[in-house]
Amino acid sequence: MIFTLRELVRWLGLTMIEILLNLVAVTVFSVMATFKLEQIVTMSWWSTFIPLFLCDGLNAYFCVIVFIRQYLEGLYKAAALRSSWSFIQLLLVFLFKLLLCLKLEGQKNLVYSEVLSPLFILLMLIMVRACQLN
Repeated sequence: MIFTLRELVRWLGLTMIEILLNLVAVTVFSVMATFKLEQIVTMSWWSTFIPLFLCDGLNAYFCVIVFIRQYLEGLYKAAALRSSWSFIQLLLVFLFKLLLCLKLEGQKNLVYSEVLSPLFILLMLIMVRACQLN
């Protein structure tokens, strides 16, 4: 079953611009990770993850802009709910990327269940949100 764009926007709480930005960042990261793993380019994992961290920063910037616009329009409750959902989501995804990068660099001796725990929490939150919307 393939989800429509409308369903993805509704369940994830992301705008189409944020989804496009994430897709571009994942594509660039995939190319850079392939170059690193094939040892075509010598770089650290931190520099390989730069597109994903930049994407998180831009998404946070867009969320702040949307919060300010909704707040100025008088939609206080909608602004608070959307911004809290977006920032929790961004925080969990950023934490996953940070822990994964620390694990791959060997700076921390982490188990993969510790690295993936922010994603598990995010999936549970998305499940709860999907049940509330239907």
